[in-house]
Amino acid sequence: MKISETKCVGCGNCTYACPMGAIYVDPKTRKATVNSDECVECYACYNGLSKEHLPPRTVRFTRRMMSKLWLRFEPDPDICPTDALEPDPLTWPRVVRRAFSDPRVPHESTGVTGRGTEEVKTNEISNRIAVGMVGFTIEFGRPGVGVRFHQIQEMSMALAALGVKIQPKNPVTAMMSDVETGKIRDDILNEKVLSAILEITVPVERTEEIIRTVWAVEKRIDTIVVLGVGTRCDEDGEERVVAPILESLGYTLKRAKTNLGLGRPQIRELARENAEPASQAQESVAA
Repeated sequence: MKISETKCVGCGNCTYACPMGAIYVDPKTRKATVNSDECVECYACYNGLSKEHLPPRTVRFTRRMMSKLWLRFEPDPDICPTDALEPDPLTWPRVVRRAFSDPRVPHESTGVTGRGTEEVKTNEISNRIAVGMVGFTIEFGRPGVGVRFHQIQEMSMALAALGVKIQPKNPVTAMMSDVETGKIRDDILNEKVLSAILEITVPVERTEEIIRTVWAVEKRIDTIVVLGVGTRCDEDGEERVVAPILESLGYTLKRAKTNLGLGRPQIRELARENAEPASQAQESVAA
């Protein structure tokens, strides 16, 4: 994202729209400037501000004259008065930033908008987590913080070293040069995104091992890490296997989502193929 120097009047509205704090008003030029290293190309400023097309000279003159009278002319906070924001043509590897940060852009590897993955929220259709397995969603970054791919790589390589299965239909996985080792492409390691999700599946008995590994790695990386845990409910719609493990590790469980089997016809076919009972087609997520 760029801000036109000829159009910008330094109102500062775009600084509030940026979730990364990457836009600031330069005290020397008195115009808004984008810190390109911190900008994650989320387009929140471009899409979030209404655009007026007032003449920049007129706006500057009005602001200057009013200031002499100890008055201020400030446009409404949700408006860029001179339409000064200009999307910068994105090329590789910077285009990766927008794919992970702009929720309106489908990720090329999955066709899913947002961060490019439906996670385990559609497990009754996808059957990504089978009976006796646990799915982990490890989310990195947040507005105001973000995450760089070399930080994600520390986690993916640590988990891959344990021999865990990294989910293939995931945008982070698509960025790996070696899925077996969790190695991410060298040319994007320093790219920064708003957030990204790494997904793995392991047998239930490895739950504590995985969580302790995540704990160890997250202490070394300067970003926010959020852990989600997904597993199958029993025939009563309850989960009595993974929950005790999580509680023993100090978690207070919140059931974030329970899928009631909207994809039951498809999951029954999968269940027959895998010799699993159809009653196991429900899934709950504990976060």
